[in-house]
Amino acid sequence: MLKKNDGNMIKILIVEDSVTVSRYLEFIFGNDPEIVIIGSVLNGKQAVDFVKKNKPDIISMDIDMPIMNGLEATKIIMSENPIPIIIATASRNAGNIHTSMEALAAGALSVIQKPYGIGHPLEATRTARLLSMIKTLSKVKVVTRKYSKTKSIRKIASAKPAINDTMPPVTKLLNRKLVAIGISSGGPQVLAKIFSGISENFPYPILIVQHITEGFINSMVSWLNSILSIPVKVAAHNEMLLSGHIYFAPDKYQMGVKFNKIELRKCEPKTPICPSVKYLFNNLAQHSGKNTIAMILTGMGSDGSKEIKTLKNAGAFTIAQDEESSLVHGMPGEAIKNDGVDYVLNTNQIKDILAHIEKYK
Repeated sequence: MLKKNDGNMIKILIVEDSVTVSRYLEFIFGNDPEIVIIGSVLNGKQAVDFVKKNKPDIISMDIDMPIMNGLEATKIIMSENPIPIIIATASRNAGNIHTSMEALAAGALSVIQKPYGIGHPLEATRTARLLSMIKTLSKVKVVTRKYSKTKSIRKIASAKPAINDTMPPVTKLLNRKLVAIGISSGGPQVLAKIFSGISENFPYPILIVQHITEGFINSMVSWLNSILSIPVKVAAHNEMLLSGHIYFAPDKYQMGVKFNKIELRKCEPKTPICPSVKYLFNNLAQHSGKNTIAMILTGMGSDGSKEIKTLKNAGAFTIAQDEESSLVHGMPGEAIKNDGVDYVLNTNQIKDILAHIEKYK
């Protein structure tokens, strides 16, 4: 449903090779009073050509397309005419999901599964999430990325950490037992950066709740393993926590810790957020408060923003990502408002803190 732009509406470009899916996306976006569709193209090359002449506020980009796929289109657009891009994919193929992760590394802001279709019991939920994401991420200021035709996956080189007087004393971080992180939109890029200075010699296990589209966490872990020097895995129930390892909460499970082991609990039906930062932080506040370094990083919403204060009150050392380096400052911004953090830091500072913990422990 095409409609006239009144100047304040969000201008979206749909990039989708399936005519059926494209028309359904047009139906969804066209029925939202805040969104106007300014174009719909069939492949990545057409998208690249379109943005040379037009300026959408955001792009809904498919991955599997003829002539030029969504990954290549994202790389070119972000290097020539940077525009917020959401990867919308329906495929559960592992290769396709891995390509979606590469698109995030190339500058796409988020990845989401396409709507199910009219009549599906979860259609309203998925559509609402898509529209919310479009409205939030269309406002993000994106920057030009360098485009290279060489293989994009590479090990990230470590740099010497630099601590300054705006950052917490390393001594406050050395007598702990684990690091816990809650993160959402923009997570893959931020995590790749902050972990690039540490290795398997890092003295604590790291537990992460990352909000990401169901089915993508395994590919994200695989991608991070390919570029980092610290082992990364999806957590398993009752496995022993090991120093120098990163554990991600799996789909459909809440993650906590009990007796130095990971405890997973199947999500209850209709749980609004699962896995949730709220659950992890509450669990740690009960069992490991004073032993925890807790971080709440870039992301939409407020998951964990109240619970990080509970953790702080239980003795944890708490950090929030600053607004400038966050893709979306929802979660960390709410944590700051709630007086739940000891320090507000950017990604470079967080990276340096982790590197110093490894160096001095």
